[in-house]
Amino acid sequence: MQLPILRRMGASTASQRQRVAASPHYRDGEFRSHEPTHVVATSEAEGPGSMLATMVREFGRGRPRGTVPLVTPRHPHEPADLAVTWYGHATSVVELDGRRFLLDPVFGKRASPSVIAGPKRLHPTPGRIAEIPRLDAVVISHDHYDHLDEPSIRQLERTHQPHYVVPIGVDAHLREWGVPTGRITSLDWREETEIAGIRLTCTEARHFSGRGFVRNQTLWAAWSLHGPRHSVFFGGDSGPTHRYTDIGADLGPFDLTIIPIGAYSAHWPDIHLNPEQAVDAHLEVNRGGTDSVLLPIHWATFNLATHWWSEPIRWARRVAAERGVRLVAPRVGTRIQLSDNDIDEVVASHQDPWWEACAAPEDRDQS
Repeated sequence: MQLPILRRMGASTASQRQRVAASPHYRDGEFRSHEPTHVVATSEAEGPGSMLATMVREFGRGRPRGTVPLVTPRHPHEPADLAVTWYGHATSVVELDGRRFLLDPVFGKRASPSVIAGPKRLHPTPGRIAEIPRLDAVVISHDHYDHLDEPSIRQLERTHQPHYVVPIGVDAHLREWGVPTGRITSLDWREETEIAGIRLTCTEARHFSGRGFVRNQTLWAAWSLHGPRHSVFFGGDSGPTHRYTDIGADLGPFDLTIIPIGAYSAHWPDIHLNPEQAVDAHLEVNRGGTDSVLLPIHWATFNLATHWWSEPIRWARRVAAERGVRLVAPRVGTRIQLSDNDIDEVVASHQDPWWEACAAPEDRDQS
């Protein structure tokens, strides 16, 4: 019998390699971003002092002091033309032109293959997988534990048995966990598929992958979702990349962007956006326009860096206001309906700085 920790790690690199070796982005035995990408900066010029010293000095900053307020998600039976519900970190439910998609489902207690070690949730999940109505597809950005969670996939298989749309190589994990091949669509960058009348395009990102000791045997991606009337951009995980401009030119603009703002550091500048870079990415994929709404994600739920817990949202809001970007900052679990509503009124209704009440005093002092 396979040990739980090994089962959660997913497929072997050998089974992944059978599918990915033909990709033009798989070179010299691994996937590569379009720009040189270092997982950790390797010189003083790339990072201030040693990473270990930074972690010791700034240990504990990434946690709230109080209880994070949650909202119980309320999903309509029939999906709206444009709505989003943020479950924390990257996990979100998108309603697009009458279809429903679940992004990067992580409902487990830890972003780790272990049940006793690894980043633990800083707040409970606001709702259960079984409470989400029928899904047209589950969309996954890459195979890191905070974006792809084996217990959540097992829950989805028990309750929904959905179709999965994933970057190439990630399909091997799903098959390892019992998902039939017929319910998996795996794509390379700029390949696309249609699900229930919605066109999903796998787009470039600057990141890395891996659930064990070998990296970059599966692809990482952002996603463009286009319906007959509305469109959504989901950033997954990425560092700054000139590909955002290309995505905007080829696939933008978007009505809604869902872009990560947290877990950044000067020690790994290539793999995660900081909040200012996230606002830049929003503008680039929208070709400089500010009509789109930005939902910042990838903060508040897991402690994955050394910045203050609420720093990402405070920084993102400040930059968005300076640049005229419509940014929403909902409580975890909140459903935001953008269709059939005045967009400016919707944005204005999601500006309450709820994080102030549960941030550490030193964290709040950084504003």
